[in-house]
Amino acid sequence: MAAVWANMRNVNYKCQFSSLTRLLSTSSPAKDSNESWLSKLLVRRIEPTKESHSRLLSDKEIIYELQTHNVRPDCLKEYIKNCSQSSQLIHSLDLNVELVGSWSVQVGDLDQALHLWRYRGGYGSIDKAKKQLSQNEDFISLQLERGKLLRSRHLQFLLAFSYWPSIVSRPGNNIYEIRSYSLKPGTMIEWGNNWARAINYRRNNDEPFAGLFSQIGRLYNVHHIWCYKDLHSRKETRESAWRSPGWDECVAYTVPLIREMHSRILEPTTFSPTQ
Repeated sequence: MAAVWANMRNVNYKCQFSSLTRLLSTSSPAKDSNESWLSKLLVRRIEPTKESHSRLLSDKEIIYELQTHNVRPDCLKEYIKNCSQSSQLIHSLDLNVELVGSWSVQVGDLDQALHLWRYRGGYGSIDKAKKQLSQNEDFISLQLERGKLLRSRHLQFLLAFSYWPSIVSRPGNNIYEIRSYSLKPGTMIEWGNNWARAINYRRNNDEPFAGLFSQIGRLYNVHHIWCYKDLHSRKETRESAWRSPGWDECVAYTVPLIREMHSRILEPTTFSPTQ
């Protein structure tokens, strides 16, 4: 009798597995896609290519440098003064580099400052600038002074996503949000493919400021910088995106690519080109 019950259980399990297999293979395709709904939960395979990921994702010979400084809490005022003087000095030299934005963190990693620089002419411009600055006594003095004001610092070289709107300085009083993502290795192209569609749901607003991905430093890092009038407008803009058909699909495709993410609210410094 026990053997009969065991056989019946095996048959039942096989039937259930067969039904599940048919369900997965015959599920209706997602909107504007030939793949099943299950594909939204999986990271799709990236085909081999002879092109580097950076060349496929970015078509500009422009390199961005993102400096992240963790400042001693009692030295913030002195630190801002030092950075302003350094910025003025660099811009007075023929280095083919310009400050894009400078911010202090208001929500997130407090006592932190971010500075985004743009080099035109590729890594050759970076080599030239670093060499000249290393021989400039005024710059060296400012750097030594700044070192006493910091707890730690980090530097990344980045490229801009080709589908992201060009960086344009904002006038007036704004806040910024930098949303930083650590992606699973090998998923950068898929991230770019999905965000090339997703950015269209946010392009009608003035909020997209910069979309960047790392080349040197912490790899498979993505930074999206958004501009808002205040926290309330940020809330309304983000809620509006969720009401746009297709935004939810883009989120569903990109979430499985992320290993870690965090958000920081930024306030421009007094010397920041974008306000």
